[in-house]
Amino acid sequence: MSAYNQNFVPPAAGTANGNQGISLVNGLPGAVPHHQQQPPPAAAAPASAQQYLQQKAQQQQQQFQQPPAQPYPGISSNSSLPPPPLQFNSNIANKFLPPSSTSANNGGPPPSTLPQHLRPPTANGPTSLTNGSNGAPSANSSRTASPGLIGAPQLGGLPAMPQNPQYAHGAPLPAAVPQQSQSVASLTSSMHQMNLNRTNGPSANTAPPPQQLPPQQQQQQLPLANPMAGSFMGSKPPNLNPSASRVIGGPPTVGGVQPAPVPAAGQRIMYGGAPGSNEQQSQNQQNNNLQRAAPPPGAGAAWPPSLPKAAVPGLPPPMQTQQPQAQSAPFAPQQPQNAAQSAPFAPPQQYQYGQAYQQPLHQPPLPQQQQHQPPPPTGMFGAQPSSTPLQYQSQQPPPSMQPQGQHPYAQPQPTSGPPQLGAPVPLNVAQQGFSRLWGQDTIDLMQNRHILSPATLPAPKVVLHNQFHESINCSPSIMRCTVTKIPETNSLLQKSRLPLGIVIHPFRDVNNLPVIQCINIVRCRLCRTYINPFVYFVDSKMWKCNLCYRVNELPEDFQFDPATKTYGDVTRRPEVRSSTIEFIAPSEYMLRPPQPAMYLFLFDVSIIAQQSGYLEAACSVLNRHLDEMPGDARTQVGFICYDSFVHFYSMAEGLNQPHEMTLLDIDDPFLPRPDSLLVNLKECKELVRDLLKLLPKRFAHTHDPGSALGAALQVAFKLMQSSGGRITVFQACLPNKGPGALEPREDPNNRSAKDVAHLNPATDFYKRFALECSGYQIACDLFLMNQQYSDMATISGISKHSGGCVHHFPLYQKTKQHMVDSFRMCFKRYLTRKIGFEAVMRIRCTRGLQVHTFHGNFFVRSTDLLSLPNVNPDAGYGMQISYEESLTDVKTICFQAALLYTNSEGERRIRVHTVCLPVTSSLPEVMHSADTEAIIGLLSKMAVDRSIASNLSDARDAFINATIDVFNAFKIAQNLPSGQSGQLIAPRSLALMPLYILGLLKHPAFRVGTSTRLDDRVYAMDCMKTLPLDQLMKFVYPELYKIDGLIYHARNSNASTTEEDDEEDPLPELPRLQLSAEHLDSRSIFLMDCGQLIMLYVGLNVPPDVLEAVLGISSTAELGDYVYGLPHIVSAEYDILQRFLLRLNYDKPYSALVQIIRDTSTAKGQFIERLTDDRSESSLSYYEFLQHIRAQVK
Repeated sequence: MSAYNQNFVPPAAGTANGNQGISLVNGLPGAVPHHQQQPPPAAAAPASAQQYLQQKAQQQQQQFQQPPAQPYPGISSNSSLPPPPLQFNSNIANKFLPPSSTSANNGGPPPSTLPQHLRPPTANGPTSLTNGSNGAPSANSSRTASPGLIGAPQLGGLPAMPQNPQYAHGAPLPAAVPQQSQSVASLTSSMHQMNLNRTNGPSANTAPPPQQLPPQQQQQQLPLANPMAGSFMGSKPPNLNPSASRVIGGPPTVGGVQPAPVPAAGQRIMYGGAPGSNEQQSQNQQNNNLQRAAPPPGAGAAWPPSLPKAAVPGLPPPMQTQQPQAQSAPFAPQQPQNAAQSAPFAPPQQYQYGQAYQQPLHQPPLPQQQQHQPPPPTGMFGAQPSSTPLQYQSQQPPPSMQPQGQHPYAQPQPTSGPPQLGAPVPLNVAQQGFSRLWGQDTIDLMQNRHILSPATLPAPKVVLHNQFHESINCSPSIMRCTVTKIPETNSLLQKSRLPLGIVIHPFRDVNNLPVIQCINIVRCRLCRTYINPFVYFVDSKMWKCNLCYRVNELPEDFQFDPATKTYGDVTRRPEVRSSTIEFIAPSEYMLRPPQPAMYLFLFDVSIIAQQSGYLEAACSVLNRHLDEMPGDARTQVGFICYDSFVHFYSMAEGLNQPHEMTLLDIDDPFLPRPDSLLVNLKECKELVRDLLKLLPKRFAHTHDPGSALGAALQVAFKLMQSSGGRITVFQACLPNKGPGALEPREDPNNRSAKDVAHLNPATDFYKRFALECSGYQIACDLFLMNQQYSDMATISGISKHSGGCVHHFPLYQKTKQHMVDSFRMCFKRYLTRKIGFEAVMRIRCTRGLQVHTFHGNFFVRSTDLLSLPNVNPDAGYGMQISYEESLTDVKTICFQAALLYTNSEGERRIRVHTVCLPVTSSLPEVMHSADTEAIIGLLSKMAVDRSIASNLSDARDAFINATIDVFNAFKIAQNLPSGQSGQLIAPRSLALMPLYILGLLKHPAFRVGTSTRLDDRVYAMDCMKTLPLDQLMKFVYPELYKIDGLIYHARNSNASTTEEDDEEDPLPELPRLQLSAEHLDSRSIFLMDCGQLIMLYVGLNVPPDVLEAVLGISSTAELGDYVYGLPHIVSAEYDILQRFLLRLNYDKPYSALVQIIRDTSTAKGQFIERLTDDRSESSLSYYEFLQHIRAQVK
């Protein structure tokens, strides 16, 4: 069967050939008879098509002495299969088709063996071939390329050429302009002196040939073709030898003749390379500067006309000449002397949409004859050098968007011309490899839309050029800086437009934490820095501080190694072998005896709270885990309930049950009795358990709508101020009684407005209360279980300024079992996690840097001292760093965080974290060392403060402006050309920044245009300020996985293992998918990890055996709309899924709730709204956001 180009449309019968008057065969201009010495002017019409074809038939008979009987062995001349690809001379004469013997009898052209839609005009009618748009002849190869390239089965069935997106909508194509040409004999004899100047349209004035350089200069200037390139990337005419081996991957030869492609209009025609000497090969390999062409601007965009067109291999290249008349035929391709001498050509393959952004496959190696090819002389084609910036020339455009006639893996040929101002120097393959190895490679985000990959996800490595220091540097999970190379001056930092700061998780649960107890803790006498692995030991008795550079003395006992119980090398001490260490503090670090663990619980028992049913769940969890609460024998606990009044519970000695006391005067609250309200947990445990069982029943039938939160807080402060401790508040409605009473402020009809109001507190009552608590080492934690607006922006102040935490469970109902389970897991973690009392934290920096802004829940006691009445392992903090002086004289800088706290056993401890970073004076190094996740963590905290201080629109604009500024700075740092080039170039370290910024813009904390409750927005902002970085990133951009690989692995491993195998198979590494619906498949199951919630999305056509093995059902119809939790199934697939969930939950505070969503469920919207890469009614898609950023980058 005959395959042909879909874009090819034969003209209607009787159609004239436009104004050009050119007779076309297969889309190329007709040739002038070779005996015509003086061609007519450009405006004159050529001879008729019939006379022209008769003359060309005579030429064909003269050139072929023994014509074969048929074009293909075993194929008749009237077969529907297409002929082999045509090879054209400077005119249209085809010397590869045998002449017919009937042409002499009738005086006309020979019968054509071409398919009907490719026959000459005399065979199909008197009309000329057009491009199907406006009757004008086409000069674009996408519409006029010979269908013979789409090979028959005997030719290997080569795939079709990709379409040119520039003319994908039927736009008129540039017409070929007839030019003067020489005869066939003249072209053959002067083939090595011809200079072709092919253009893409009419050209009245052709450029003069460039000056021929001496061979020595050519050898010095010219780069060598990439040795890793494919078979069609040579750049010098080969040794035309019929016995040369066929290039690997090319089409097969027929009868010793290798087919050649039809040259596309406007393309430069080049040979494959000829073999050269090994000496020249090795010398040119050192100067290899070939780069791939820059990718097109985006999907559907036309190839930039300024970029060089790739050469069509297998056709003779234009040769340099001194004859000006040879330039008068810019569209005339040159004919080789022998058809067997032309190099084979493999047309590019058609790729599916999903493959357009994948990396190209490796090309097969070159044959032996073509592995040593010297480059062509520079300037032999008179082309201009590539204007493509060097930083992204390595990016490969999708095959569907490449110029017609160019193979998707072929590289552009080196061109000549004077170097332009600011023109980049191409990188060779070795330089690209080193750039990738050093983390300094770049990527075009417009062309690589699926950027989420293992290469971009891990934190950048800190390079200190000291293996020991790199191995013991502080873990990125504890402390990370926004850049891994610090700019040496403030001006350099301003040029990079990157924020400088650190994000820290100081009280994180750490395995194998070294704990040291010693008499003297070694610290610098000037800046009070703790000794750490990055100090310099002058000798065995002196050390130099790495922050202030003061030389200090070492105590004598420092030479004793507690691990080996021996004296000797000071560098073997644990303090200088670990960047995270904990000291047991001596008595001089205590202002008072360590306080006991004190816990006071405040329960809202108003009618709304009773309807929600939270009190029953809270008392049940507290009663179950009472023994697991951190503390020692001195631990005390107390309970207060409040509605319109405040209720106290006395558990004094001698009482058989708790005694309730009610305070009616809430405007001037006081303690009814000073003792027995806080009791020793160990001594009164039975009374405490009885009280927890009675409380849900005690207020089950009350109908009091009041909530006197302010009065309850005041009496709680009076109860705790003598010792300090933790107050846990459960609130279910808006406080409306007594001190701190509030009024509703939210307008439900204005939840999707662009201007969000009431983000600031309505009163400073709760803030002043928190500051007062902070002075007495009291922290307040808030659990908001509201069903209606409760003004979290105001009441959350009790936690923000006292070092507490906030938990929110909106629309909580005891009938919603998934919400009850989520609350139980969260409250269990809250009760049993470790806690630090009366803590302070100080951040120290190397001389020249200082901390100027803090982010988190705390009270700033001094310029660098944070007051943390309570510190918990789930709290994170952020700090912005500024310059005091230049760092030009130092090579590294250090940040040290010291947390002094009292643990639940009453021990005073100091946890120290130290991170060391190099200093650089190079702007590109600063840009390539950026830590995207740390930047996002710091920017999100800064945006929350901006939203509260100004408005939400300013914070959203700040996100976009920060992204634009960073990309502008990188463009300047890399000397990229200005203007709209259709590309958005980023260092790989910042490749994910637009993706995460878009996630922030669509997050409930900062989104607009989508209905968002005010309390939900305020809670999301609080999470931005307090979550550790690893949890924050899942909160901003969830993780999406396709779990088919787990099921496949379980079935294969189950079949290959035996019962004697005790070792557990490692889990397969599943690739992360970007949050787009294009990755969803109805035959698969997808898992989305949102942090506190994990969603299992079940496709409609998942195989029944998979459903049975994983979910215990035979059809998705058995799943309800809202299903939570996995059923227990005995299967290998279920076990491996549970192991994968355990790995996801390993670093989380508590296990996430699992929700199962089928494809047709009403809960599908919860899954779809988290696909941030897709477009929504009020927000852009990821690709549209990239286009917006690209338009703003100048």
